[in-house]
Amino acid sequence: MFTTSIAKRYCGPPQSGNGGYSCGLLGKQIEGPSKVRLHMPPPLDTQLSIEQDADSWLLKQDKKLIGTAMAAQLDMQPPQPPSLEQARAARNNYSGFSEHSFPHCFVCGTGREQGDGLRLFTGAINGQEMVACDWEPSADLIDTNGQVKAEFIWSALDCPGYFALDVPANADFICLLGEMTASIDKPVPGDQPLIVYAWKRYIEGRKHYSAAALCTEEGEVLARAEHLWIRLNK
Repeated sequence: MFTTSIAKRYCGPPQSGNGGYSCGLLGKQIEGPSKVRLHMPPPLDTQLSIEQDADSWLLKQDKKLIGTAMAAQLDMQPPQPPSLEQARAARNNYSGFSEHSFPHCFVCGTGREQGDGLRLFTGAINGQEMVACDWEPSADLIDTNGQVKAEFIWSALDCPGYFALDVPANADFICLLGEMTASIDKPVPGDQPLIVYAWKRYIEGRKHYSAAALCTEEGEVLARAEHLWIRLNK
């Protein structure tokens, strides 16, 4: 067991951790693909524990269970990615510019400054059923080997999946990440442009399903994820 905390910088909603970042803290404890379920919103600036329980890893606040991670399979094959030029142009189509439930989200918030948030503004690709943008990770997201740290890869694969659902911001409900399965297939270099893209899978009542991938400028897929989003009434 060891302790950790989620700094306010890594928020999603104002008072809780970004779902992808929080899942990544747990998921990176497992070698290979892993599935993380969030049982409640992860609190910010609070001492948390990460501990192993048989084949699972648990994120807890005292005795309260925040999240559970376990090994998983991710057989999903992403569609052909857009070009870097298409991904950059798609930023102009980002729906979060006109309406955003959490404008200070670490990953997708329009209220975050360059170098503070990831500013992944994934917009629609013309003629394709996906959203995308480019990403050049800042130096503080990179480890001593020059690779993007796992929790930030999970972060980058998170919010694009929400915007792929094309769910309009609504005063009566919000969608929060309930479960995320991710696979970091190859090291993610921190010294070159990357492409993040995501697509809708399906919706069943309050459950919304999407997927995302991260690739190089040449289209080599480095990481993949599938999401389950839960619609909650405000």
